[in-house]
Amino acid sequence: MSQTIIKHRVRGMPAQDGAGVKLSRVINQPASRHRDPILMLDEFKSDNPNDYIAGFPPHPHRGFCTLTYMLAGNMAHEDSKGNKGEITSGGLQWMKAARGMIHSEMPKQKDGLMWGFQLWLNLPAAEKMSEPEYADIPAAQVPEVAVDGGYVRVLSGQFQGETGPVNAPGREFLYLDFRIENPAQFNLPQQGQQTRLLYVYKGAVTIAGITAQAGELLELADDADVSVEVANAGEFLLIAAKPIGEPIAQYGPFVMNTEAELRQAFMDYQNGTLHQ
Repeated sequence: MSQTIIKHRVRGMPAQDGAGVKLSRVINQPASRHRDPILMLDEFKSDNPNDYIAGFPPHPHRGFCTLTYMLAGNMAHEDSKGNKGEITSGGLQWMKAARGMIHSEMPKQKDGLMWGFQLWLNLPAAEKMSEPEYADIPAAQVPEVAVDGGYVRVLSGQFQGETGPVNAPGREFLYLDFRIENPAQFNLPQQGQQTRLLYVYKGAVTIAGITAQAGELLELADDADVSVEVANAGEFLLIAAKPIGEPIAQYGPFVMNTEAELRQAFMDYQNGTLHQ
């Protein structure tokens, strides 16, 4: 049973990005490449400022969207389109880089816990060179739904009558944060998205007799009824989306469909026209 429900299981691996920020790379590592249309999932968590204080100085993106979700801490954003904002505990930051954005993400704290996730979501070829978009979403705008043993924060998509605040027309995806604080058993939503991922970030959960601990990602069958058991407490992200089904050509912060498009992105960045 577990083999038909759990297609793949992987643990995040230590990595560094930006100016040396320490993190765990869950998707886009050797054991877990792209999960169309999910290009990357990082978790950053540390109460040692040396692990995060240098932040992510100005850097470019083209061809995809980024979604940052903070559990704890405070991060400031600035970009080449003149957008400025701060993302705080429980809040989200949505950026459709599309044809090009240069942005920075820098800590607004000198100590304390910094904990969050960054998700990279691919764009179809028809949208890769469209106009960029940006949105700051404070915690108060994220709806919460009571479930057995706890509650669910609805970040994107629809769940039990609530709709998440992330707006991605034509690329709707489900992004839920389950906070289960007491022993419980319940079924995960099944909405027909072929890519279906569960990432445990605190405690443990059991699916089909397999227990996943914090730091583990499970790729779930898209057509299976999935029952989750939580023995004590467990907190996890559920991400589900429809694949785009197009070639992926990636080098660093550029994600296009062909090598020629990647070369053009580099040229545009070097000559200062990436974000114009």
